[in-house]
Amino acid sequence: MADCFVHPMSDVQAGEIGAGTRIWQFCVVLPGARIGRDCNLNAQVLVENDVVIGDRVTVKPGVQLWDGMTVEDDVFIGPNVTFTNDKYPRSRRPPPAFARTVIGRGAAIGANATVLCGLRIGAGAMVGAASLVTRDVPPGELWFGNPARCRGLAPRADEFEPCDTRTSQVTR
Repeated sequence: MADCFVHPMSDVQAGEIGAGTRIWQFCVVLPGARIGRDCNLNAQVLVENDVVIGDRVTVKPGVQLWDGMTVEDDVFIGPNVTFTNDKYPRSRRPPPAFARTVIGRGAAIGANATVLCGLRIGAGAMVGAASLVTRDVPPGELWFGNPARCRGLAPRADEFEPCDTRTSQVTR
């Protein structure tokens, strides 16, 4: 944990954090969590004990990663994405085991999306903002809506066209 940045206004109890990772203010990371190299956990992120985060993962503000989550390498999780880990929650009566949710390598989840527990978002898949994911998302697909459905193939990172930031026009 010596080669990572932990903001002094966060509560990071995990001992397994990779080099180059940055954890910003008001984050809570519980002792059992494992976080890879070169990650960026923005402000106000909660990471519970039974959570594994791969390398080069970005987690934007307002996200809670609950027990039972695996986030593979190169994943982007947008602001205020909501995950669940209990299909039938009751106060003070946790299940014997939390449902396992896996976010595959290179997947991206847009702002304010909700992902129900026990699902897998496949490698390279993309979930649109404000979507409700109720089923597994196959690798490489673009899903959005309520409930989210396949709308085509997700663009690969090398397929995005550059924009002129002054005019918001695609340049060719």
